[in-house]
Order: sequence, then structure tokens, then C-alpha cells
Amino acid sequence: MGTNYGEWLKEQREAAGLTQQQLAEAAVMTRTHIAHIEAGRRVPSREDARRLDNALGTGNVLSRFLPQEDVAAADYFEAVRLLEQQAVMIREFSLSFVPGIVQTERYARAVLSASFPPVSEQERDRRLVTRLGRAEILKDSVTPVVWALLDEAVLRRPIGGDDVMAEQIAYIVRLAEAGRIRAHVLPFGVGHHWLLEGMLTLMWFEDQPPVAYSEGLRMGKLHDSPDVVHELQSRYDLALSEAMPTKESLALLKSTARDYGHHD
Repeated sequence: MGTNYGEWLKEQREAAGLTQQQLAEAAVMTRTHIAHIEAGRRVPSREDARRLDNALGTGNVLSRFLPQEDVAAADYFEAVRLLEQQAVMIREFSLSFVPGIVQTERYARAVLSASFPPVSEQERDRRLVTRLGRAEILKDSVTPVVWALLDEAVLRRPIGGDDVMAEQIAYIVRLAEAGRIRAHVLPFGVGHHWLLEGMLTLMWFEDQPPVAYSEGLRMGKLHDSPDVVHELQSRYDLALSEAMPTKESLALLKSTARDYGHHD
């Protein structure tokens, strides 16, 4: 097999004398999706891999050698970052931290400074630049549409101290009041909810199927199996139905920022 899954798929396609478009038609996929798999930006679902095997006559090789889903979160981060840039809609759920794309510089620095095992100052700064770079997608006033569903724990845990939290929450309020993001809070009073197991990002695109990314301790999963993505979308919808409406959520965000000492 080639140096990675995407390169090996490209070798097999070219050996069969097929263009990306021809393979996409034979496998009932989009050409863009094929291109992302070959470039290493997407991992095919098991159903995609089965159709690719059938289209290329490779038996069950592509299915058998699918990359493992359970990997260190950092290994999928670059793929997720690239997908964020292509998405037309992003729906975030955060259990412990403010979503990366809406983090302020000081909040992001506080999060990255607490990494374990410890990293050098240079590595931390590199990660900070990458983290803040993700927020560039918000400079477009329309796309992507961003929803941020926050567990109340995100607001109550003082990452970086009171001043950092006040600034961070006020920034989310400004984005929401400007109409750039939609923010909802899942209050503690809800008790158990459908996303209590970890963080979740849902992404939709113009020219490729939706994906989901979930993350836990030393583990990240990029999901594009339609059944799994649909299940996670449904879990998000169920959790959102338990959240505070936008007006009440913004009121709680503002009062929390004031509690941390922000008086603007």
C-alpha cells in the first residue's frame, strides 16, 4: 500500500485509467469527496470504501485498510481545520471549553498553557497561531452559519481567571448580538442531556456530505458514515431542545460576564 490511504486510492484509480469524476460516478459519490479522500482531508465511511472497492475491482482492500477511527485528537485536527474552512454551516457543542473558533487570544493561551505533557513555549505559540487562525472564518459576515451550544459548565469554569473569562464571554455576546453566531446555553438544571459524553462539531457543505467530529480525552473521531452523522445530528437537536432560548441565553451570558468583573 502507498504511503497513506489517500495516495493508495489515487494509485489504484490511475492504474484503472479513471479520472476522479469517472470514479465518483462509478462509486455513486461526488468528485469533490473523492478529491478530499485522496488528499487525506477525509476518511471514507465503510459504505464509501465498499463502493470504491466495487468500482475499482479491488476486492475488500479499501474496506479492510480503512484508517482507525479511534485516534489521538491531534491527528484529526488538521483535517477538521480544513473542513471548517469549507463548511457552510457549523454547529458546535461544548461541554468544558469555549469552542475553538470563538476563543479569544487570552482564553486560547490559557487553555494551551495547561497542556499535558507540557510543551515548549515555541510549540505553544505555534498552536496558538493555529487556534486563532480558525477564527478567520468568522470574518465573512454570512458563511459559515455558526451555532454555539454551550453547557453551563463552560461559563462557570474560570479558565485563565476572572478577567479572561469576562472578556471571553463578552466576545461571544458581541458575536451573537451582531448576528454572526447563534448562542444557546444548556443550564445545569436540565440534568442529564444527550451530549453529556463530550464535545461535538457538526458541519455541512455545498458539494459533499455532512460530517461530525467528536472529541474526548486523547481521542478524536471524524465521522462521515451517514447513519452515524444522522445519529449525532439528532442528539444535537435533542440537546438544543433542552437549551435556553437565545434571548435568555444572552441574558445569562451577560450576567455571567458581569459576575466575572466585566462592566462594559
